[in-house]
Amino acid sequence: MAMGDLTSPGVLLALFGLFVTAFLMSRRVRGSLLWGILATTLLGMFVPDGGGAMLTKLPSQVVALPSWAVLSRTFGQMDVMGALNIGLFSIIFTFTFVDMFDTVGTFVGLAAKLGIIDKSGSFPGAGKGLVTDSVGTIVGAVSGTSTVTTYVESAAGVAEGGRTGLTAVVTGVLFLASLFIWPLAGVIPPQATAPALIIVGLLMMEPVLKINLSDVTEALPAFLAILMMPLTYSIANGLVAAILGYTVVKLLAGRAREVSPVMWVLAALFVLNIALSAAH
Repeated sequence: MAMGDLTSPGVLLALFGLFVTAFLMSRRVRGSLLWGILATTLLGMFVPDGGGAMLTKLPSQVVALPSWAVLSRTFGQMDVMGALNIGLFSIIFTFTFVDMFDTVGTFVGLAAKLGIIDKSGSFPGAGKGLVTDSVGTIVGAVSGTSTVTTYVESAAGVAEGGRTGLTAVVTGVLFLASLFIWPLAGVIPPQATAPALIIVGLLMMEPVLKINLSDVTEALPAFLAILMMPLTYSIANGLVAAILGYTVVKLLAGRAREVSPVMWVLAALFVLNIALSAAH
């Protein structure tokens, strides 16, 4: 990572969107993220990209059918017998591990934003959520898409008041509609969505206030999670660092009794995963 060019039109447009969205949120305007995206998209129609075109490019059509010629390249294209090869065990284990703990980390972060985490660290409907995510992952794999899983961007919906299953249903219907209005959706440049993602990161920082910084056995694992997630671009890697750090520090501090059996099992699985990845 390095500092980008702050004088480039794209960066300046993204900064504009960030501050507009922050201003609207400070005024408690409903739909601040959406209005920020729209404002940035409109301004992008007048900002050149340096290649003779504008950052916001108007589509030649609004509605279009999905191309089956493209979808058929990956839809149902599974090598089941190849997956049964014992040599793929470590790969399957790694992907299962990454997807599962990315999901768990996202669930916990969103639940913390909702304020529904109980004393045991769980929340109502956690099991149903994990089952739904698992089914989505399987269906997505069969369809040949990128992984269908829980995304941290859902924090944007939580911040706007989406706190029931109806929010997910409406989002799903809109995604279904996007199959046919994808040319219109493609109008929005990445400079318009980047500010929204930055704000989502801000919203996810709220649970940090609950960290007991006076206890190094609690603060260090939390710090490792916060540090590793952005540096490795992976929620799972952050969880691995945090859980391993938690178990090791608690053990060295003579407070191993505070580590639950589940945490010991997870730590052992993480060590196994690291060993398999190193041997591959």
